Amino acid sequence: MSTIRVFLIVDHQILQWGLRRLLQSHAPEIELAGIASGVTDAISVLSNASPHVILLDLDREPELIPQLVAATEARVLVFTRNSDQARQDKAILDGARGVLENDAPAEMFVEAIVKVHEGQLWLDRAATGRIFVELSRRESAKADVKEKSWADALTEREKKILSCMLENTGAPAKTLADILHISESTLRNHLTSIYGKLGIANRFELISFAYKNSHALTL
Repeated sequence: MSTIRVFLIVDHQILQWGLRRLLQSHAPEIELAGIASGVTDAISVLSNASPHVILLDLDREPELIPQLVAATEARVLVFTRNSDQARQDKAILDGARGVLENDAPAEMFVEAIVKVHEGQLWLDRAATGRIFVELSRRESAKADVKEKSWADALTEREKKILSCMLENTGAPAKTLADILHISESTLRNHLTSIYGKLGIANRFELISFAYKNSHALTL
């Protein structure tokens, strides 16, 4: 198995110390790519850290998960001491790939990191069911949106970005920014605007929505 690079976003020193020790104890399978105390600080260094998985403390800045997901190709796994289902579900709908509770066994953290890195979701059966129901509801709501209204809501630059993403599905943010001749920061700002206008939470939903409605784009 290739080495999984994990980036920690946690400001609690004891948690930070414990997670660092846990990851280091699983070298060389897992490697600590870096640590930040907050999402904003993390975003500024992620391109250099090149992590595969980001382990995020959900109890800090949960509202910034969409911004984090838009800024990196790494998969986000969150952990929390709060057992509120709605809060945990929102993290997934915002783009996280799994949820762990703080008191989960250490080896469960490692297993979750591996599974999320492999492209799987780390959710129990009940949470998976709730997420699918909510996604189905959102898709139905989107289908009711008039093509003209959402297309007109986007600026020409935003339409160009959307078209570029459709033509380069799966390309990292840096590649898209280079093609568009803009900075990654500018690209993130445009994506945040597009998400807000279309009522979409993350890049995966955006690509799915754009494919279904690509005929309505006039670039």
